[in-house]
Amino acid sequence: MPTEDEDKPADRIKDSAQQIWLAGLGAFAKMQQEGSKAFEALVKDGAGVQKKTQQAAEETLAQAQARMAGFASEFGTKAAGGWGKLENIFEERVARALAKLGVPSAEEVESLHTRVAALESQLNRKDKVRKSSTAARKATGIKPPRRPPSQRSSSDD
Repeated sequence: MPTEDEDKPADRIKDSAQQIWLAGLGAFAKMQQEGSKAFEALVKDGAGVQKKTQQAAEETLAQAQARMAGFASEFGTKAAGGWGKLENIFEERVARALAKLGVPSAEEVESLHTRVAALESQLNRKDKVRKSSTAARKATGIKPPRRPPSQRSSSDD
């Protein structure tokens, strides 16, 4: 036969289970009576929590966007500087390779253009002077002095 000490824990468990059952039935009955009021209160509380959570999320998102914009700007600045350096290195190497091949630089080509223009200008002036002196001689009927054959050019003949 079980002793009194052994029955007590089993009785306690039964009593506890009975109380839990009764509490559940009482909650169910109360919810049936006040169901719509409780449901509306829960919806209201849930909406409030959702609003607070959404505001916090929007603030966090705005902060993250601001940080990312800062990072992007900083990265863009660094990348642009890096591309500028890379471009300079490339230009220098191409210039050295072209110089080794004997290709004139842009400055040298520009200098040649300037010299050619100056020479063309001088030739045009000499041509005008020669044509005007020839025209003046023809108008006056004076023949130019003949140069010795050693000083004549092919155009004098």
